[in-house]
Amino acid sequence: MLSLQVEGMSCGHCVKAVTEAVQEVAPGAKVDIDLTTGKVQVDGANDAAAVSHAITEAGYTVKA
Repeated sequence: MLSLQVEGMSCGHCVKAVTEAVQEVAPGAKVDIDLTTGKVQVDGANDAAAVSHAITEAGYTVKA
């Protein structure tokens, strides 16, 4: 399971956008997002760099 800290998410639209971005590079992955903490957990993705890049391309910041 990947656990990422993502900045810039504030609403349901953000959750949908990040989820869709992750699932484009990891089809079938389960994405759990906590807007309060900015934590994104992805179960079913093996390539952290690809997931981070997809989230960044969707307009959000992935913190190291």
